[in-house]
Amino acid sequence: SGTGYVKTRSAAAALISLSGDTLLAKYRAFFQFYAVPDGKETLITRSALRSLLTDLNQIPAIVGEGCTLSCVEMAIHDCFHGVLNAGIVEEKFLSWLRSEPAVLLWLPTCYRLSAMEMVSHQARCRVCKVFPITGI
Repeated sequence: SGTGYVKTRSAAAALISLSGDTLLAKYRAFFQFYAVPDGKETLITRSALRSLLTDLNQIPAIVGEGCTLSCVEMAIHDCFHGVLNAGIVEEKFLSWLRSEPAVLLWLPTCYRLSAMEMVSHQARCRVCKVFPITGI
């Protein structure tokens, strides 16, 4: 009906995730958009992580691949495992994302598929005779 709205932060998360930048750059940008200052540090809290994961899961949900709320809650629990503070610093957040949590597995998978489009193999196709073969 054209009467809805999209939060700026949610739109930014979608654009970041779909950008052609490296995974590490995307992960750092997520932290910057969702983290909150806490004295001398900037932290991402459980509620901010919940917002980020909920926002990011709208992308696979469009094609029927979204996860449930319990999936998001399990990911938050996993990220904050052993953490007693209200939030986590960027390095802990990045470390968790590099472990490729199931809730966001689509993101590194899409990145790798996109990166493979640029790979050129020095081989000739026996059927169509294309040389070099580009992509997967």
